[in-house]
Amino acid sequence: MATTKIIVNLPGEISYDVRIGEGLLEGLGTQLRSFDTSGQALVLTDTNVAPLYLARVKESLKAAGYKTSEIRIPAGEESKSLECMAEIWEAMAQAGLGRDSLVLALGGGVVGDMAGFAAATYLRGLPFVAVPTTLLAMVDSSVGGKAGVNLSAGKNLVGAFKQPRYVCASTDTLASLSEAQWACGCAEIAKSAVICSDEFYFWLEGAASPLARREGETVAQAIARSVVFKADVVAADEFEEKGLRECLNYGHTLGHAIEALAGYGTFSHGAAVAEGMRFAARLGAAVCGTPLEFVEAQDALLDTLGLPALPWAADPRDLLEAMRKDKKVRGGEIRFVVPRDVGDWELAVPDPALVEEHLQAWAASKAGNMPGAC
Repeated sequence: MATTKIIVNLPGEISYDVRIGEGLLEGLGTQLRSFDTSGQALVLTDTNVAPLYLARVKESLKAAGYKTSEIRIPAGEESKSLECMAEIWEAMAQAGLGRDSLVLALGGGVVGDMAGFAAATYLRGLPFVAVPTTLLAMVDSSVGGKAGVNLSAGKNLVGAFKQPRYVCASTDTLASLSEAQWACGCAEIAKSAVICSDEFYFWLEGAASPLARREGETVAQAIARSVVFKADVVAADEFEEKGLRECLNYGHTLGHAIEALAGYGTFSHGAAVAEGMRFAARLGAAVCGTPLEFVEAQDALLDTLGLPALPWAADPRDLLEAMRKDKKVRGGEIRFVVPRDVGDWELAVPDPALVEEHLQAWAASKAGNMPGAC
C-alpha cells in the first residue's frame, strides 16, 4: 500500500503533514528529524498500546538521536481526568523536559487528548506529535488540535487547542483493534461523510461493507477522505469562532450525554455518536424538513458499519440536563447540528419542549413501547 501525505495548512501557523500507510513507525524518527532539532522526546501511551508498539517507536526515536522517556497511563476513558493529568505533569518534570522537547502521543483518542493537553500546558507549550493507533484517532482526534480532559459534569470541559507538528497514521496498528473499536472509528467516518458532500457519502455507501471488513485500500481511502474533510474545516475555523467547525459535532450533543449518563466506557464514543446521529436526523425532520429517505439511508449505513441502535435509554429530563452542561451550549441553549440532507447542515436551537418530546419518543422506542424511532 502506497503512503499518502496530506498537508494541513492553517492560517498563521506552521503547516504539518499527515502520513497514512503501513509500516510508518520504523521511519518515525527520521521523519521527525526533517523538521525537528531537539534532543529529547517523551512518549505518552497507555497500558494497552505500550506492549504492542512502544518498543518500535522508541527504537526509531533513538536511532534518530533522541533521548527518550515514557509515561504509561491506564487504558480507558477514565484516564481523561485532572488527577491523571497532574500525574503526567509531575512525570514530565521528573523527566527534565525542556521547552524544545517533543511530546509524542502513541495511542487512541484518550492518549491523544491527554498528550496534547499536557503539551499545551507544560512549560506553557511544547511541540506535539500524534501517532494514532486506532481508526477513530486516525480519522478524527489526531487532526484539528483539540485536547482536554473530562470533568464529572461533562466531557472535554477543560482543554486547549494544540495543533500537532506531525501526524503518523501507521495503518498496520489497526490490526489489533476489536470489532467494537473498529466500529467506533467507522462512526466518525460516517459523520464526516454525511456532513461533507454527496461524493463522500455515496462513496461510503458503496464502500461500507469492505470498510467493515477492513479491506486495506478502502480503509486507507476512508482515512484520507476523513482527514482531508476535517483539515479543510479546521483551516476555515480553527478555534470554532465562525460557526463552521461546529459541523464536526454532528451526533455529539446526544452522544456526549449518553456517555456521561451511561458512565464513561460503557459505550464507545463512536457508538454514542452514531446514536446521536440517528436522533439528530429525526430531530432535523421536525426542525428543517430532513427527508425521511435520508433518515432511513443513514440508519442503514450505520447498521452496515456495525453501529446498530443502542439498547439503552435514560430519563429524557436527565438527558436534557446533561446536554445543558455540554461545552457547545451558548446562553443556556442546547444546540444541535442537524442535517437538511447529505452535505447540507444547519446549527439549530430547537425549543426544549420539542427536544424533550423527541427524547421521550426515543426512550419509548428503546423500551419497545413505540415501534420505529422518534
